[in-house]
Amino acid sequence: MAVYAIGDVQGCYDELRALLDALGFDPERDRLWLTGDLVNRGSQSLEVLRFVRGLGERAQVVLGNHDLHLLAIAAGVRPPRRKDHLEPVLQAPDREELLDWLRARPLLHSDATLGWALVHAGLPPQWDLAEACARAAELEAVLRGEEHDAFFRNMYGDGPALWSAKLSGWKRLRYITNCFTRLRFCDAKGRLALGAKGPPGSQSQKYLPWFAVPGRASAGERIVFGHWSTLGFHASGGAHCVDTGCIWGGELTALRLGREPPERFSVSCAMHCRPGER
Repeated sequence: MAVYAIGDVQGCYDELRALLDALGFDPERDRLWLTGDLVNRGSQSLEVLRFVRGLGERAQVVLGNHDLHLLAIAAGVRPPRRKDHLEPVLQAPDREELLDWLRARPLLHSDATLGWALVHAGLPPQWDLAEACARAAELEAVLRGEEHDAFFRNMYGDGPALWSAKLSGWKRLRYITNCFTRLRFCDAKGRLALGAKGPPGSQSQKYLPWFAVPGRASAGERIVFGHWSTLGFHASGGAHCVDTGCIWGGELTALRLGREPPERFSVSCAMHCRPGER
């Protein structure tokens, strides 16, 4: 059995199928881990959702910021943006089945036997893997419960920037959400810099990539993540980024886990969006 971690698909269904063909993916034998952001920007979000949902337990998916944005729009608490390409999902006859399935996806997946964890964006330096799993479960319970619409009404925003166990209510859940789905840079104390979206070196000097903060509590873990197309493929200190900018005309990348070192596979992608359309 092979386990492949695949970066942000963002509605690029044709590229996803091309990558799986290149891998020789066998759904009876192999497994997929997807870093989230299955939808938006690309034109085939509906096809991606239907295909990945159809894989059942053979695909592990974590939620990304674009996935949560789709759910917020569907809940009627956020209007679509001009650059969104989500209407086919919202008008689909199987819309509710797809959205219920998506809302039930986790924020973090960890496999102790394989020795890897999967998130969309990152972990703040204060959290070890056990803490991260607990915080993910806390948010997942709300997403899957009766308060999910209220959560979406309170999800958007950059604050609070710093974690404290004393945080409560929507502020606590917003911080957890921002770490798992939006984090790129933070300072040595774990203060989030969510406005910084460029590659390492483009940020203020007081901030570092989340995986480069000295002494981060998750440093001993192997973590695969996406979300950061301007970083591109990255592998150091146990942190592996597999978002290689498919939607921007880059590549869609898979990393075969369970091999030392992990083996990388990529296919070229058409440019569905231009950088100025971020």
